Amino acid sequence: MLIRRPADITPSDITSPEHFRQRRQLLRMSGAALAGSVGITSLTASAAQALPARLSPLSTDESLTGRKAVLGYNNFYEFGTDKEDPARNAGVMQTRPWEVRVEGLVARPKTFGLEDLLKLAPLEERIYRLRCVEAWSMVVPWIGYSLSALLKQVEPLGSARYVAFASHYDPEIMTRRPILDWPYQEGLRLDEAMHPLTLLTLGVYGEVLPNQNGAPVRIVVPWKYGYKSAKSIVRIRLTESQPATAWNTAAPEEYGFYSNVNPEVDHPRWSQAKERRIGDFLKRPTQMFNGYAEQVAGLYQGMDLARFH
Repeated sequence: MLIRRPADITPSDITSPEHFRQRRQLLRMSGAALAGSVGITSLTASAAQALPARLSPLSTDESLTGRKAVLGYNNFYEFGTDKEDPARNAGVMQTRPWEVRVEGLVARPKTFGLEDLLKLAPLEERIYRLRCVEAWSMVVPWIGYSLSALLKQVEPLGSARYVAFASHYDPEIMTRRPILDWPYQEGLRLDEAMHPLTLLTLGVYGEVLPNQNGAPVRIVVPWKYGYKSAKSIVRIRLTESQPATAWNTAAPEEYGFYSNVNPEVDHPRWSQAKERRIGDFLKRPTQMFNGYAEQVAGLYQGMDLARFH
């Protein structure tokens, strides 16, 4: 797979003073003091591997995907359908101030600002080196914590069974093409959302999330295909009924609600038995649940995974 090199300087590379201060705060909280001497935006894959912050025990020991690939090869259709488009175009999105509203079947609905989100869990112990299927198969050092820490703040009611996510949408700067039904919607079962591997994510490679990666806050669900990991979220709603989601609504035969990585269930137009990790020439066998079967298979015990795909 050939990866075209994005332009050396894009709008998303230009850092506002407020964004710079947020980066410094996140770096302090993640223990990445080494960035002070090398410059925040110049952290490389090898530098990120040396971060003094402790990795989550859920992390893989596989080699990280290169930072340029993770930050420059993305799916974020609101900013274009080519993989390089988000890095070129997403810099116009303003991510400060930002709020996430959590509502629905909860005892204590609440709106969280970014400062609130940063305080919910000790980020100095929350660097996750996870296998992910983003625009391609990758291993990414996300900075965040279990989404359950946020959901517990609002006290889900007993009738809540699902969690729906809505992404930011601004037609003045984002595409108006009807590629999907905007704003982007995704959802999980409540037990999936409460699993320790489902992350509320605020950073990557020792810095706050770049816009093209879903700034300033996104979800990462590493055992599912990447479109389940909603970017730039502004609303979380707990519901009793299964929520409509963007790709499942657009093409239900091709994109199921669950969208678990499963080598035994092919996409209607291609096999999913093998994958190509970004940067590799040869394909490798796809692992069940993207290699997290030991952690998450119990969520689907007794389910027909070909039917509930």
